[in-house]
Amino acid sequence: MITLMNNTPTLAALFSFVLGSLSAQPPPAAGGSPVNREAAALAEPFVGITTDGKAQPGLFHIRSTGVTTEPVKKAAGAFLAALTPEQRAKTLFPVDDSEWRKWMNVHRYVRQGVSFREMSEAQRAAAFGLLRASLSAKGLKLSQDIMKLNHTLGELNNNNFTEYGEWLYHITVMGEPSATKPWGWQIDGHHLIINYFVLGDQVVMSPVFVGSEPVIARAGKYRGIAILQEEQSRGLAMVRSLDEGQRKQAILDANKPGNNNYAEGFKDNAVVPRTGLLGANLNAAQRKELLGLVELFVGNMDGGHAQVKMAEVRAHLEQTSFAWVGGTSDDSVYYYRIHSPVVLIEFDHQRPANTRHLQKNPQQPIRDHIHVVVRTPNGNDYGKDLLRQHLLAHPH
Repeated sequence: MITLMNNTPTLAALFSFVLGSLSAQPPPAAGGSPVNREAAALAEPFVGITTDGKAQPGLFHIRSTGVTTEPVKKAAGAFLAALTPEQRAKTLFPVDDSEWRKWMNVHRYVRQGVSFREMSEAQRAAAFGLLRASLSAKGLKLSQDIMKLNHTLGELNNNNFTEYGEWLYHITVMGEPSATKPWGWQIDGHHLIINYFVLGDQVVMSPVFVGSEPVIARAGKYRGIAILQEEQSRGLAMVRSLDEGQRKQAILDANKPGNNNYAEGFKDNAVVPRTGLLGANLNAAQRKELLGLVELFVGNMDGGHAQVKMAEVRAHLEQTSFAWVGGTSDDSVYYYRIHSPVVLIEFDHQRPANTRHLQKNPQQPIRDHIHVVVRTPNGNDYGKDLLRQHLLAHPH
């Protein structure tokens, strides 16, 4: 039996929701240090991503998917067994711990768990074994390429491998890997955050944050690596497939002066307007295009559970909106959002952050800095709605 550390504070702060604006721009990011932003976020009881501050009930149910999670359980057990007692003690948390919500994209954030930098080669192999069992081949490659591009970012910053680097990523495990009890794992680091919740043979893989700056390594140790290029081009193809009337609904703003993502770190309760063009107003070919675009992001999880998630998405396709900010030319910068009751996907060309010294106009978004967020709205990020139902049926 694995002993879990219990360091969760009691959270009792009240939170008042404010309805989101219908403008193309997201609410301004919370100010202050990462520590202060974390404290403020955790003081809010978890509600989840909503359109109006209230989670829509009845969307998620405990059920059998018929897709085994046994390989993930075994890989997690092998990873934990490979750690020293000291490493294991700082890696394990209770399944309902606030550690789930303690992730942030910035490279200077203090993270929990065991980092790849401190792992031995055998431990790294076991850690990648956990990712391999949980993700598709595409998702594993994307994760590893993001880590490598963080090394490239270090090269672009005078070989600063204290703040940037391939191994500055931490893994935590919440709960005890089990075939019947809820548990999960998280990887947290610069431009790579994956939360992976397991209950029986159900999986919730969100929030997910992937991206990079740069997105293409043009020189250095990992020259030639490129990420998120298909997600970029397929998004552009989607907006270009729309007729004039549809574009008027989908394009919220043709100008993109800044960053647009709503649901990044410490935004678990973001109120995100479902604006843009609804799936109900797409023709058959456009619906196929939109589903293919969603699958690019959902398909980073293992194939069987990706199919389960896509079935959920299809069931809500008419209520799914596609929204766009920015230009539509080959070299435009842009933001797009796919938003349904069961999935929120954001793709954003961002302002330069750690390569400002290399840019002619450091205030303008660039194609070489991309942030992608994938969320499960209405209270099921981190599998929290499934966990709530489980605990009601099986009080602890």
